[in-house]
Amino acid sequence: MPREPRRAVALLASVGDQAASSLTNILVLVLAARLSSADGFAAFSMVYVAFSVLLGLSMAYVGQTVVLERGGAVGPACRSAVSFTALAATAASALLLLTGLVLPGDGGRALLALALVLPLVLLQDGLRYCFSALRRPHRAFAADLLRLACAVGALAVQPQGAGPARLVLVWGLSALPALALGLLLLRPFTAGHRTDLRRFLRRDHLGRRFAVEFAVGNGSSQLAVLGLGLFATPLAVGALRGATTLFGPLNVLFNSANAFGPPVLSRLGGKRATVRATLLLGLVLGGLGAGWATALYLLPDRIGRELLGDTWAAASGLLPATGAQYAVMGLGTCALLTLRVLNPRATLSLQIVFSLLSVGLLLGGYALWGVTGAAWGLAAGSALKAAAAWWRVARLRVPVAARADGARPAPAA
Repeated sequence: MPREPRRAVALLASVGDQAASSLTNILVLVLAARLSSADGFAAFSMVYVAFSVLLGLSMAYVGQTVVLERGGAVGPACRSAVSFTALAATAASALLLLTGLVLPGDGGRALLALALVLPLVLLQDGLRYCFSALRRPHRAFAADLLRLACAVGALAVQPQGAGPARLVLVWGLSALPALALGLLLLRPFTAGHRTDLRRFLRRDHLGRRFAVEFAVGNGSSQLAVLGLGLFATPLAVGALRGATTLFGPLNVLFNSANAFGPPVLSRLGGKRATVRATLLLGLVLGGLGAGWATALYLLPDRIGRELLGDTWAAASGLLPATGAQYAVMGLGTCALLTLRVLNPRATLSLQIVFSLLSVGLLLGGYALWGVTGAAWGLAAGSALKAAAAWWRVARLRVPVAARADGARPAPAA
């Protein structure tokens, strides 16, 4: 069995892996925007949103439960997770195939392309959670670096004006080398273990709860954006996706706070110290969001068009609203992080109520003021969720045992 790396090396590898994964998503969208027309990028964005929802559900249902395993149970859990993800992704591909056959135009063809490559991309991303549970993040980092190089290289050589279906197919097939490397690196830890698919179908499987949290916390907003493309205009999806792509570096920081915050905060030993640390972190992240939004707003149009191509014209008008959303998201992320450490069961009700409220504000904003109103609706929803989460933190009473020993952190969704 390969030896476990040192803690400092593992921490650096984990941060690097998160950065590589996020950078891949950013560059894929930037390259697709530069290669496509505004209509083509809108169709690509709709398909990418659908993929993001399916990836999030897979992460919540399978990945977040795998990282809870300890000791000798990790190897069998990883082997079972890989098999279950492959079967579930194949079933989802069949549904996408039927949907793509019904939808006309570029959007339908792009969905057909996603159906062909979905098992590859979901499996490749799911291996990250196996390596995390095994405490071998450097192996995930190696596979994700290869994924970054292959995806960017494959898209960079595509001709100008390439259709969204072609871009989706190239992006998906470029995951093959990283998937092969990941499975090869995982093999020493899973060889000889038995596959148990029933563990993911039991009624007490924690993935059900995590999937609900994702569905109401993130998936609902993604599906609402997708709905704008189906019932309003695909250009709205392209503009919103283009604007949020520019804030990709902040997503790296938010995800890193969720990934590495709970173990650190649980050692502080009480509510006051935990709140002080997360509030300071929230102010820092909020300030970075506001600063990044200001820098993007002042960006010359020439550079903006280099980044997003024809989509820049529509996306640039959404930067004030999207910047405000990311500024308050920094505060909200840290409030939810506080609750996960002190009382993990306190987050689900917040996610349900305020995520559905955000969807309502998004759709209402679009009905009143178009795509700009939709962007400000998302910002208002994020602000209300952050305020409600901090209000819940202020009213939270931590049991004596939790104050003394530190609450057991829940996995960050």
